[in-house]
Amino acid sequence: MIRVIPLDQARHLPLWRRPVSLLFLMAAAMPVAFATWSALLNNFVIEVAQFDGSDIGWLHTVREIPGFFAIGVIALIMFIREQVLGVVALILLGVATAVTAWFPSLGGILTITMLSSIGFHYYETVNQSLQLQWLPKDRAPQVLGWLLAAGSAATLVAYGLIVLSWDALGLTYNIVYMLAGGVTAAIAIFCLLAYPQFEAPNPQVKKFVLRKRYWLYYALQFMAGARRQIFIVFAGFMMVEKFGFDVHEVTSLYLINLVANMVLAPVFGKVVARFGERRALVFEYVGLITVFLLYGGIYWFGWGVLLASVLYVIDHMFFALALALKTYFQKIADPGDIAPTAAVAFTINHIAAVFLPALLGYLWLVSPGGVFFLAAGMAGVSLALALLIPRHPEPGNETILARFAPTPAE
Repeated sequence: MIRVIPLDQARHLPLWRRPVSLLFLMAAAMPVAFATWSALLNNFVIEVAQFDGSDIGWLHTVREIPGFFAIGVIALIMFIREQVLGVVALILLGVATAVTAWFPSLGGILTITMLSSIGFHYYETVNQSLQLQWLPKDRAPQVLGWLLAAGSAATLVAYGLIVLSWDALGLTYNIVYMLAGGVTAAIAIFCLLAYPQFEAPNPQVKKFVLRKRYWLYYALQFMAGARRQIFIVFAGFMMVEKFGFDVHEVTSLYLINLVANMVLAPVFGKVVARFGERRALVFEYVGLITVFLLYGGIYWFGWGVLLASVLYVIDHMFFALALALKTYFQKIADPGDIAPTAAVAFTINHIAAVFLPALLGYLWLVSPGGVFFLAAGMAGVSLALALLIPRHPEPGNETILARFAPTPAE
């Protein structure tokens, strides 16, 4: 029989069985599969499945579709507890990753990518909801920082093992995918069996929620998704296309990013707690405007590879400050809105992912610098939106414009 424990009684459990420990275990388990899949993906699809540019484009389109339909989580939590859904999604990610090499064809890889992406995106949606429900508001920024650091540490271990053992042990794609996916699935099964079901004090609304007073959070999520696509798709592509980076050189940048995240994510958590979400996000967006303009300068003025590498690392570091967006929503949300709004926000965040890479791919052919100039403009829009966040956001004070409202919002 499933044991259900109210959240306020969980502090009497052993440390390893408490809700925060479960969040840390899941935060470490997910990157083992996902980071390994990502690290080997380009080599695997080219060497084994003979992908061309069109094929890889379709692969990334398919990979983002479940993120766009993350709103389906709302329907699922009508029948499944959130905690169970999150762990089951993590198991799906692990199993799909484990069998990736069994399907070395376009159709097979697209199918298995769709399954692993459903696991990844539904896990991330539920995980964000559980974090905001389980973590107290005063400690959330610091703990979210530590959770990011834990994920980076797990990714670092996965990358390190691949780099050290791929040639030395003569590993194959099948062996590595099986091991990585198997580890993630095994940890997820342990999470399913070893932990009780934690009951948050506020029941979640199990229907579609789109509230007018959350409009600023929705807008910031949309812009964040658009900027993320430009970094994911084009920043790394620039390093290879313009500067001829080999696999081990790109991986080295990843490793630097991971170490930086392990060190800085907890620091950023303390910064958000100390200075507030508005100042943290303003700092992030001013930094991103600068980074994207300098990216463009690499093409416009012929600046060199060292600057490009430094910008790539700095660009990635700013992602850690996204935790400020989570805690902003935690402060303004009705407690019962967290789960459905997490699903809605994840869908909004992925709207740009459906069309932006393909459209900007055509602009890239004409003007790579123009892509980064457009990204700087997007960061500028985000900056303008962030300036609308009040110093102390709360229900009824979601934006600095709320003080001018004739009646309380919803």
